[in-house]
Amino acid sequence: MNLSKAPMGWNSWDCYGASVDEETVRKNADFMAKHLKQYGWEYIVVDIQWSAPNASSHEYEPFADLCMDEFSRLVPAEKRFPSSAGGKGFAPLAEYVHSLGLKFGIHIMRGIPRQAVHKNTPIKGTDKTARQIAKTSSICQWNTDMYGVDPAKEGAKEYYDSLFELYASWGVDFVKVDDICREMPHEETELVMLSESLKGCGREMILSLSPGPALLEKSELYKQTSNMWRITDDFWDKWELLYAMFERAEKWCTHTGAGHFPDADMLPIGPILQDYDKSNHTKFTENEQVTMMTLWSIFRSPLMIGGEMTGFDDFTMGLLTNEAVLKMHSNSRHSHQVWRKTVDGSEYILWTAADCEGGQYAAVFNAGDTEGEIEIPLTDLELYGSVKVCELWSGESFNADRSVSVKIGSHGAKAFRIVLS
Repeated sequence: MNLSKAPMGWNSWDCYGASVDEETVRKNADFMAKHLKQYGWEYIVVDIQWSAPNASSHEYEPFADLCMDEFSRLVPAEKRFPSSAGGKGFAPLAEYVHSLGLKFGIHIMRGIPRQAVHKNTPIKGTDKTARQIAKTSSICQWNTDMYGVDPAKEGAKEYYDSLFELYASWGVDFVKVDDICREMPHEETELVMLSESLKGCGREMILSLSPGPALLEKSELYKQTSNMWRITDDFWDKWELLYAMFERAEKWCTHTGAGHFPDADMLPIGPILQDYDKSNHTKFTENEQVTMMTLWSIFRSPLMIGGEMTGFDDFTMGLLTNEAVLKMHSNSRHSHQVWRKTVDGSEYILWTAADCEGGQYAAVFNAGDTEGEIEIPLTDLELYGSVKVCELWSGESFNADRSVSVKIGSHGAKAFRIVLS
């Protein structure tokens, strides 16, 4: 799939973990269609363990009795996704999401269900069984649902073909595959096989790889097999994780391009972790949320909302509907860090990117603990002469000759579009 723009959507993990249900997905899809679709937000993604009938929190249910069809493929738990009854799978929910003008996605774990291997159930279109294609030494360290699939075994490719045939019949547009990106030695050939099955299923789908941190030396493999891959482990609302993302983004920025995007993970904004406590809300300050959205946008990371959208306040909506910042997300090209420097005890970080419609973007971040001011010489951005500058968050415009002076709050950011005057 040739994407010029990194995917934008919502994923259920940050808010509901393994416990999301159909009612929740539908109400968030309704909200996106009404309030965010016009700004480019379009994917609604159901995260992990949707086949577990009794999942009730962020915690995975170990060795759960999962819902599975006769061909070793997991299907939605009717208890949580009632429209899937009668063998319909996710097709009715996907149809509802599509009816809103949105796209539908699911999370899966790499491999084949352990229970399929233990029961030795068939593989569709073959005389092989789950036990014959499983690689039982290839297991996830943090989830007990699956064994790996051995690509050398006859019937392995047919299993993945049947899996994506099923997803295509449901109308799936986005597949997040887990336990396949962080350490590659026992998973690389399985990733290639899985990717080939997706590409051959007859329906275009985004392929997203998790969790990170992805391996920089495998960047070309990720580009050839997928559309986005996690450059971090699960990202949560902690300043130290956001601060660390600058280094990760700097390492990965040269690998962003049409159809393939390093993924800085979900945006933990608004109400999150709702299955633990309904009062939970992002711990990021407003400045930190602006920094996150600015970095993700100039870096051109996929933007996946993590919070319960129906609980968003005006500030959160402003983050997600700023058309100038979202245009930077879609138009930035060749983004990279210019410098990191300490001035008056605060660390400042400068990024820049070309605007594919002409002009240039710049984003400056204050990683220090106090408000400060930094002077940015235009020559640092390789600009010479007079320029017109627009700050994207505030909309303020002004002219500059030699430099731009920027005052920024602690952990805050400013973003600019600059054109020669």
